Amino acid sequence: MSNSVYITRLARFLPNNPVSNEEMESYLGRINGKPSRSRSIVLRNNKIKTRYYALDKNGNPTHTNARLTTEAIKNLTDDSFELEDMELLACGTTSPDQLLPSHASMVHGELNIKPVEILSSSGGCCSGLHALKFGYLSVLSGDKNNAVCTGSEMLSTWMSAKNFKKESDQLHKLSNNSYIGFEKDFLRWMLSDGACAALLTNQPNDKSISLKIDWINSISYANQEDTCMYAGGEKQADGSLKGWKEFETNELLERSVFSLRQDIKLLEKNIVKYGCILLSDIVKNRKIDLNTIDYFLPHMSSEYFRSKIDESFKQYGLNIPQDKWFTNLTKLGNVGAASVYFMLEELFHSGKLKKGNKILCMTPESARFSYVYSMMTIV
Repeated sequence: MSNSVYITRLARFLPNNPVSNEEMESYLGRINGKPSRSRSIVLRNNKIKTRYYALDKNGNPTHTNARLTTEAIKNLTDDSFELEDMELLACGTTSPDQLLPSHASMVHGELNIKPVEILSSSGGCCSGLHALKFGYLSVLSGDKNNAVCTGSEMLSTWMSAKNFKKESDQLHKLSNNSYIGFEKDFLRWMLSDGACAALLTNQPNDKSISLKIDWINSISYANQEDTCMYAGGEKQADGSLKGWKEFETNELLERSVFSLRQDIKLLEKNIVKYGCILLSDIVKNRKIDLNTIDYFLPHMSSEYFRSKIDESFKQYGLNIPQDKWFTNLTKLGNVGAASVYFMLEELFHSGKLKKGNKILCMTPESARFSYVYSMMTIV
């Protein structure tokens, strides 16, 4: 059995050029030709300046999610680590290209390498770290010598105006109002595309730093809360979710059933709270001194939550000063399952890290409220 697992390489792939706030609607389109009523409010709160879309300016896809992920994985390789050396491929995403085959299966096919064990981690933002945990445990147990783990998203096609046309037309017929609900529209101004990959091995780098994974804690609170973020269904008055299979075919388009949407009130009430509860439990059970943390990498869907997280941490006695926080949300956007990978990748290559530094990663998932925390040490 291996005693330790190390992230020895991190690589990313971002499609096309960064898209500014002013350019967004030229890529995503305007619903029924009208500018969004929520766009300026959402952008002011999330403070995102640029993001990346796997689209051209006509809204046509330039990459699939599988292709984005494949390119990130290829960027891990050189003469000392080739694709044929990979023993396990674990991929997490919110936005696979299809329901079946799985995302990891499609990535494996794109890579066109030898047969290899794969895992697809589905869900929301936590799916990237769920994939990382599977790779971590596989190497830690000695079952594998290495694993390639990824987080990726291709969310822009979900946000395209054409996907809301039928619903917009239907709303106009009923009330002369073609604006879709805020729970759908606001997400169009937050999400981004891209992929990032990590190489996990049972030995650290000889001549450069590595990230030793100390632990990964993952918890779901779905037993306590209703669904908050969802796609492929509609939330009912009693809080239950009606899945797409229960709708008539025409309703799927007229109600934009496959669109991504969020219960804002439920999000505001719970997302920060459960992060504090879990971190408090981890600190107690693992006997962690948060003063030893050098870098805190919080995945935030919006800068709106920064002060709320900070204030709640203080209320729970969790001391992580903001000068230790490291994020890249404002320039990359919210890349869901890939966000924590992108933060690690940028920090890993920044030249700032020193041996002995400790990194604490936090990823929330609002789908039905899950959290993942991970601690890493620079060696």
